[in-house]
Amino acid sequence: MATLITAKRVVIKIGSALLVDRNTGLLKADWLKALAADVALLKARGTDVVLVSSGSIALGRGALGLPAAADLSLDQSQAAAAVGQIRLARAYEEVLAPYEITTAQVLVTLEDSANRRRYLNSRATLDQLLTLGVVPIVNENDTVATDEIRYGDNDRLAAQIALTTGADHLILLSDVDGFYSANPMTDPNAQRFEVIETITPEIEDMAGEGVSGLSKGGMITKLMAAKTATAGGCAMAITEGSALRPIQALEQGANATWFTAEGTPQLARKRWITSMKPQGALVVDAGAAHALSSGKSLLPAGVTEVNGQFGRGDPIEITDGSGHRLGQGLSAYSSEEARRIKGHHSRDIEPILGYPGRTALVHRDDMAL
Repeated sequence: MATLITAKRVVIKIGSALLVDRNTGLLKADWLKALAADVALLKARGTDVVLVSSGSIALGRGALGLPAAADLSLDQSQAAAAVGQIRLARAYEEVLAPYEITTAQVLVTLEDSANRRRYLNSRATLDQLLTLGVVPIVNENDTVATDEIRYGDNDRLAAQIALTTGADHLILLSDVDGFYSANPMTDPNAQRFEVIETITPEIEDMAGEGVSGLSKGGMITKLMAAKTATAGGCAMAITEGSALRPIQALEQGANATWFTAEGTPQLARKRWITSMKPQGALVVDAGAAHALSSGKSLLPAGVTEVNGQFGRGDPIEITDGSGHRLGQGLSAYSSEEARRIKGHHSRDIEPILGYPGRTALVHRDDMAL
């Protein structure tokens, strides 16, 4: 069974029902303070933490005196999100500050993962934040998102963020303590699974819907999240989150269902990169080929030739001067930009292009050799 003790990077999804009181529309301050202690515990042992948090619409709705979330129009939901998001971000900042943990607000839409260029931008930003020790607070950008560019629930958003950041663990704090053979609130014979190694059609048929009234995601969306996460090398747990210190409780054996990861995040990412059809190719010199074999990124100085037409984020082949294929990666520059900076030192990128760019033409994390 997966454990958080050795986790390197954890994404924790928090539902609206855990954060916001259904009757008053106010933040559950004591619960959030306890969660902050859990985050501090993870951070203290060197684990990176990303929080994917619902709650902006629920908080904003209460502040504005609007009706229940199910009765809100799109305009009202977006207005509530605009009011609630600032309150949500401030609340996280305040509860984590005593632990000297810096927070950042990251708002995304489905387009940010569907579009490869936006995906790379999001990935680079999140990676830099985590490198600096920051805890990103991620939420869907409800103030601008419409149905066609929405995730629609933060379970699937959390799974995508887990893949984007290369997390090895995803925890869904929910209103139920795991995955059951049927809805435990309506079926007294429902059985909870401790571990699910493969999501079979039979498992999918057991999924029901959520009953909290605040959370949008039901068990179907959690299974979808599990499929995404585990295929990306990330183990996932569903556990009941209303108790104080829910992460500590999970580590101490609280009820949960763990979904087993398929390999590692690094292996899954390399499989994804190699599965795409290359749009062009970079030819590198012997020095660059040796550097790549040592786990280095591909710098412009080592590139002797740029073939094909491609955009930033497109998959490209990497070959040596003899035409031997060394691997494949995602380009940090378009083919036009790559031709202008090939053979030059990274410090020359800004003078050549007229704007600062990334140091590597293909970063080692975006490469499969």
